[in-house]
Amino acid sequence: MRETGRLDLDERAVVLERQRTLKMAKSAHAYVRGNTATFYDWLEGLTRGTLPEGPPVWICGDCHLGNLGPLADADGRVDVQIRDLDQTVIGNPAHDLVRLGLSLASAARGSDLPGAVTARMLDGMMRGYASGLGGRDDDEPPEPDVVRSVRRQALGRRWKHLARERIKDVEPKIPLGRKFWALDDGEWHALDDLFRESTVRDLVLSLESRREGAEMRLLDAAYWMKGCSSLGHLRYAALVRITEDDGRRKLALVDLKEAVAAVAPAAPGAEMPADHAARVVAGARALSPNLGERMLPVRLLDRPVVMRELRPQDLKLDVDQFSEGQAVRAAHYLAHVVGRAHGRQMDDASVRAWRRELGGNGSATPDAPSWLWSSVVELAGRHEVGYLEHCRLYAAERVAA
Repeated sequence: MRETGRLDLDERAVVLERQRTLKMAKSAHAYVRGNTATFYDWLEGLTRGTLPEGPPVWICGDCHLGNLGPLADADGRVDVQIRDLDQTVIGNPAHDLVRLGLSLASAARGSDLPGAVTARMLDGMMRGYASGLGGRDDDEPPEPDVVRSVRRQALGRRWKHLARERIKDVEPKIPLGRKFWALDDGEWHALDDLFRESTVRDLVLSLESRREGAEMRLLDAAYWMKGCSSLGHLRYAALVRITEDDGRRKLALVDLKEAVAAVAPAAPGAEMPADHAARVVAGARALSPNLGERMLPVRLLDRPVVMRELRPQDLKLDVDQFSEGQAVRAAHYLAHVVGRAHGRQMDDASVRAWRRELGGNGSATPDAPSWLWSSVVELAGRHEVGYLEHCRLYAAERVAA
């Protein structure tokens, strides 16, 4: 018999909302990362034509710095791609550009860089994005230090690093505590049933060329308090044992995350899966193949859930401080990654037309257009006001408690 959950669902919701409030109060940059709704509230109030209209493609929908980073494919090869697709929709690619520009400006502000550097970052961002749209390998820009260091770290990681980071142990058990909470019997049985399904087994056993005839068994699972936008929704970590046909055993850690309705607006007439988990996986396969090929939409406790095996090489670009020298190079490189993700969904004529629409006269190296600069400036002001108000309310709640 599984241990009964220490918190019921209502108690979990209270703790999770408190944690989300705390994380967003830590810095203005954290507030920008965790508050997608403010961005789309602003977007909804824009007059049609304020932003350019790009060809409808799958977009990230929440394209900030923390949602880019190294990702391993099914065979362990590592590329920097978009790593979180909760908000993905078929929409206007300009929305990803403005969201990324806001995130870069927020990081620059948090690093005490002068406004002139932010302007250069947005110029570099547009050049990187436009070159990425072409999708040619010879256009790949050099990695900035902040990306290179994380990629090197990713390439050297193995299971023991993932286990120590995520579950603090290499033994086959998830330790309960601040991050991982005990399940009730209903949750455990639902997960146990899920991992007996053939589609789930096939996904996990297909990674890294695991041998034909291997067996998989669920060893342990826990509710996972993780992320910011996902707090308050279903989130589980599952530890599975894979036994090869020659008797060798391996462990794998699987992330299960509830998929909810996107706040990012879809393009008029866009045809997307009605199931939110299927939508997330479809967007991931279009934008981030390394991630999409190891994701699966499932149903758990009658809710749409995305499952994926976590790989040791999957890391976040957690950039809270930029040096002036890194800032422009990082903006150029990361926007190139986003451009590649968008551009692989466009034909050559659409790429050329989209470059012209962006303000570069079809050039692969346009400067930042006025619509991007004015959008980022207005959004930065709104988020600064929102952040200070958020901190005031958080401080008042702390005093009352």
